[in-house]
Amino acid sequence: MRDGHIHTPFCPHGSDDALHEYIERAISLGYTDISFTEHAPLPKGFIDPTPYQDSAMKEEQLASYVSILQSLKKQYERHIRIRIGLEVDFILGYEQKTKEFLNEIGPQLDDSILSVHFLAVGNGYMCVDYSEEMFGEIVASLGSVEQVYDAYYNAVLASVVADLGPYKPKRIGHITLVRKFHRAYPCEYDASNIIARILKEMKSRQLELDYNGAGAVKPLCLEPYPPHWVVKEAVKRGIPLVYGSDAHSVAGLHQGIEHMLMYKESTTQ
Repeated sequence: MRDGHIHTPFCPHGSDDALHEYIERAISLGYTDISFTEHAPLPKGFIDPTPYQDSAMKEEQLASYVSILQSLKKQYERHIRIRIGLEVDFILGYEQKTKEFLNEIGPQLDDSILSVHFLAVGNGYMCVDYSEEMFGEIVASLGSVEQVYDAYYNAVLASVVADLGPYKPKRIGHITLVRKFHRAYPCEYDASNIIARILKEMKSRQLELDYNGAGAVKPLCLEPYPPHWVVKEAVKRGIPLVYGSDAHSVAGLHQGIEHMLMYKESTTQ
């Protein structure tokens, strides 16, 4: 059993739970393969638009992050496979800087995820999943919930097709994260065409899909990222899915897995 999306105490908006606690609990839950995918430092020159500017680890922490995980990887190698990874932000306008960063850090990584959290809004950027209130500000700025969905899915599509070099992440993160607050901001948006385009481009580039359990436990979402219909389309196209708890604490490991379509089907067969 694999969890391909786990955060760490290096996350400034996460918990202080120790790395060995994550590993020990993962082993106790039956996992044989885990990826630590901390939020990579944001591109040089990009100003974190969240109130506390705590979206990602600092660049000066990166060497320590990798070094500590290398040690733990060796320490636990007989018990569990540990992959050293990052969750890298795809930010429109910062592709070249992201490519340069990946060229530097890529050789030290075993795994990575490419995710969209930030949308270009007006003359700056806003974080689509920070809070219900900030999502409302994005809606007000772009004009409608539908326009926010358009902006998000087009950014995800851009992330899939972007040339980020040989170390571009092979897995696309939570492709329906824009639905985190959909119960507070309902709309009749039909995502089928844009999702089909995203999946087509993912398939042609042999990319994996982050099957993310975090949305299932968010009170204004209550569905995985992505929901079942998207999972079925991905499976139909032969796109590999990798379960990710997106845990930001030890308690978050295994979250949402009972809602996962693949998990439910495997336990009822």
